[in-house]
Amino acid sequence: MSDSLKKIPIKVENQGKDTVTVPLYESQRKIYPRAVKGLFNNFRILFVVATQLLYLGLPWLQWNGRQAVFFDMVNRKFYLFGLTVWPQDFVYLAALLMCCAFGLFTWTTIAGRLWCGYSCPQTVYTEIMLWIEQWVEGDRGKRIKLDAAPMSLAKLRLKTTKHALMLAFSLWTGFTLVGYFTPIRSLVAAIPSFGYGPWETFWMFFYGGFTYLFAVFMREQVCKYMCPYARFQSVMFDADTLIISYDEARGEARGARKKGADPKELGLGDCINCSICVQVCPVGIDIRNGLQYECIGCAACIDACDDVMDKMNYPRGLIRYTTENALEGKYPEKDIPSRLRRPRVVMYVLVLAIVFSAAVTSLALRKPFKVDIIRDRASLVRETDEGWLENTYIIKIINTTEQSQRFSITANGLPGIRAKAEQAEVRVGATETESVTVHVEADPQYATKGSHPIRFVIESLNHPSLRVEEKSSFIGE
Repeated sequence: MSDSLKKIPIKVENQGKDTVTVPLYESQRKIYPRAVKGLFNNFRILFVVATQLLYLGLPWLQWNGRQAVFFDMVNRKFYLFGLTVWPQDFVYLAALLMCCAFGLFTWTTIAGRLWCGYSCPQTVYTEIMLWIEQWVEGDRGKRIKLDAAPMSLAKLRLKTTKHALMLAFSLWTGFTLVGYFTPIRSLVAAIPSFGYGPWETFWMFFYGGFTYLFAVFMREQVCKYMCPYARFQSVMFDADTLIISYDEARGEARGARKKGADPKELGLGDCINCSICVQVCPVGIDIRNGLQYECIGCAACIDACDDVMDKMNYPRGLIRYTTENALEGKYPEKDIPSRLRRPRVVMYVLVLAIVFSAAVTSLALRKPFKVDIIRDRASLVRETDEGWLENTYIIKIINTTEQSQRFSITANGLPGIRAKAEQAEVRVGATETESVTVHVEADPQYATKGSHPIRFVIESLNHPSLRVEEKSSFIGE
């Protein structure tokens, strides 16, 4: 551990002393996580690969001749495979955020920080950078020895290679992010000339730079000091939350012994005090000291401890997923699943189900087109050659489907009212918007002075049963 600790002077009163200094915070010490194999490590690898295939691969998928997942900020349309989301649909974004929040609350109450340990981008990117580091520099012992050695050509070569690969991956993540907002194939075509706009260039290097900074240099510091989830997770924990725990009753007292030795005869517990559980921890904590807010729930210590127990011919599970109540013997561990029905979990699941069901139902019932009515403010009312009164409107029809549609426009609300569009049949292309000028005429004996409520009826000729009615008003004189 580094000795460079920031200190502040604190004056101690009534003790005959002048001033003493106490640590304000500890400077970062580099952690060298030891490689580990086991069930939970396999799950981590699976989640790292799956999340990166999803993130890096989605922009390359095609759907109906366009990018399958594309956020078109210029035209204000978000494409999600066959679904087109418009600014008017942003209520679904609110529903999505609520589902993510309550989903996270539910999962945390049930099983702790599994999101942090397996799927969080900080964890995923850090794991990838560790793979690169181990591939270039070697295992934990070699990396410690390399950092302690004086600079040489061999060390410079290894460090340069490692950071070049890390920078390349970081820039790849930034390039992919921009590919969700600018067609990624056009981004690739522009690589030789670097023909990118200022915002595209900024976001590539901004996202890639912070990926490099956080996953290469800051690592566990982000989880400890920057991430708010680590701070408020305890609010969602209770004595029945599944957490990684060290079985103190079984493990104490700690001590070294020969393989196969009976710990009871030696007056020891099952823990041989090898400290491998600390060496594999990506945040450098000792789980034997109890649950700590720094723990991200990656379960590397479980895999490491189980491997040691196997070698010592001891039962597995000295470090395991369990609950505080089960560890204290308030109920057997086989009853842990029954604790899922506790009120906090039920309420979270209920709210999540309601929001999700409402969003899905609304999306399923959404009409395949939207209509906006805009009154022509330049000419509120005029008299036609026939002596009728005329109001002018601009009707904007938004086709939210992947197929071209045809529409008819009529109006009602006043006797004899008639709507005359620029064309009798309005054609709107797939996921396109068409603005149509409509002149509405009414008999002056019914359209007296003032405002009269009317309704526009826009009917899809492709699907006659589908129609949208929008309220407006007709100004008489």
